Amino acid sequence: MSTLLEVSGVSVSFDGFRAINNLTFKIAEAEMRAVIGPNGAGKTTFMDIITGKTKPDSGHVLWGEKSVSLLAMSESKIAQAGIGRKFQRPTVFEDQSVADNLMMALKKPRSPFAVLRFKPTSQDHEKVADLADQIGLSAALHRKSGELSHGQKQWLEIGMLLAQDPRLLLVDEPAAGMTPAEREHTTELLVQAAKTRAVVVVEHDMEFVRRLNCKVTVLHEGSVLAEGSLDHVTSDEKVIEVYLGR
Repeated sequence: MSTLLEVSGVSVSFDGFRAINNLTFKIAEAEMRAVIGPNGAGKTTFMDIITGKTKPDSGHVLWGEKSVSLLAMSESKIAQAGIGRKFQRPTVFEDQSVADNLMMALKKPRSPFAVLRFKPTSQDHEKVADLADQIGLSAALHRKSGELSHGQKQWLEIGMLLAQDPRLLLVDEPAAGMTPAEREHTTELLVQAAKTRAVVVVEHDMEFVRRLNCKVTVLHEGSVLAEGSLDHVTSDEKVIEVYLGR
């Protein structure tokens, strides 16, 4: 399978603190990957670099078949290139319905003129219905998003990202604050998404990571400490020492 994203030799320091230290990371076209590590391991900074929020001091971040450098691109250009990111707290338009949130997120020309003149087609309505079905919110399409449970808001935000049809989805702690049933649905949602795109999940919850059943990358002090199946990395002496505790 061809590489979609390649991070190589990336380092970044903030006020003398090295948050990312010679980090190398690769993800393939349609792959699920979990990224774990103790607090301060560099997980958020790693996502900030990929999405253009933070520029590293050194190294390369290459994207797609043509190995285009993401470091020369703005945050909006990176998003347009097909990288979607979901933060820990769901950010949805609470006064708008679920359907409106999904409709606004559809991949469309974004010029002010195009936005003003936008009239949804029957295809757009179909796409919204299809997305609502995928995320398990068909029955809530006409409800205000502010009325949804925490878990449902998380699914809606994942749906809004999927509406953009990204090639890489970065998801930050999706299981936090969810009920067991919501976690299960979130697992299915992400596993399904990873069949057609790359999905990187940053997570603390080991049980959730186990259910994703994917390759795991352990970060420590800004670099990769171990990589492999969850069983492989959790039995690694170095990982036990720095992360799982003796």
